[in-house]
Amino acid sequence: MPTDIDPYIVFSLYVSYATTIRAMEAAERRRQRDVQRRLGASEREANERAKLSAVEQAQSEVAEFNHRLEVLSSVHKEQGEVWDWLAIAASLPPPCPATYGRNEYRARQSVAVLPAEQKRAAAYLIEQAQLQDEQERQKAVQDFSQQVAEWAKLKNMAQRILAGEHRAFTETLVDFNPFADMSDFGSSIHFTVHSAKLVECGLKVNGKKAIPTEVKTLTGAGKVSVRPMPKGRFHELYRDYLCSCVLRVGRELFALFPVSTVLATAVVDSEDLETDQTREQPVLSIAMPRAIVDQLDFSALDPSEVIEKFHYRGNFKASRKSEAFTPIVALTPADVAHTSIAEMSLGQLLDNIQKLRTDLRAKIDEFRQTAANSDLQVLVSP
Repeated sequence: MPTDIDPYIVFSLYVSYATTIRAMEAAERRRQRDVQRRLGASEREANERAKLSAVEQAQSEVAEFNHRLEVLSSVHKEQGEVWDWLAIAASLPPPCPATYGRNEYRARQSVAVLPAEQKRAAAYLIEQAQLQDEQERQKAVQDFSQQVAEWAKLKNMAQRILAGEHRAFTETLVDFNPFADMSDFGSSIHFTVHSAKLVECGLKVNGKKAIPTEVKTLTGAGKVSVRPMPKGRFHELYRDYLCSCVLRVGRELFALFPVSTVLATAVVDSEDLETDQTREQPVLSIAMPRAIVDQLDFSALDPSEVIEKFHYRGNFKASRKSEAFTPIVALTPADVAHTSIAEMSLGQLLDNIQKLRTDLRAKIDEFRQTAANSDLQVLVSP
């Protein structure tokens, strides 16, 4: 560093630095005081909680229990970000970073006001500013390169998804994992991409372990009353919980992919009466067209009632008499109409009607043959 600089000039050049340091030290002291105040506040709150009366503690315990029940039947109310893959596929790359040399500009301004005999000695300030500008430029270029790579990857993914590439669907599910917050509700989720219009999902829910076996209420004396959960109430909660989880899966897949239908099946651990062993069995299977899901108000609907709007399999009435839901035969892609009526052309509608008439005649003929073999009279109009 040059040694022939006026000490007063040096002081003026570094005064802003010293001021900055003092400001940073003052800010750090304020931060430490704020931390101490928050710690003190937390301790005071802990002491206040410890002083709660027995009635208040009982009220808090019952409120927490009721909140848990509410969460079990409202899983469907949450949904992740909706992805517009068409917009992403048409998006432009991020703009290149601009280099302004702002640090050099400021340094030159500072040196310009110095006396002529001191400007040469202060030239190193401009060099340091140029070095700082170069470091900032390199950092901006590095960030820009990363942004371009991310943009290119996402754009490529969007194009593949719009083209209906199955592998792109699978990679997106793995990368984005929209069901990460559902780990408390289901122990495993697996997917099968059948086409660009149909995705199938199998969800293993926690089953009975998720539903409390006891009911907590507040007595007139302000104490917590705990009694066994009535069987009817238990299975009502279990049914709502099961339906809510399946609806949530459908919402997330529709938000992530431009598919027309989601086929979701809930599986639970159930005891096989024949082998007396526990094994996974499907208890609810539902085909959800986007056209219907988009019309639902998920903030107000009853999850057990709304599934009546869909093609589904699930024996909920039998559950009131048994200890678990009755196992079912899950729906398959063959049971799902890949094209909704609203999307069909006139020719497709006529073909569908003709196919239904042919299938119906075949069933009638089969029924007649069975009846004839059993010497029964069947009156069916041709």
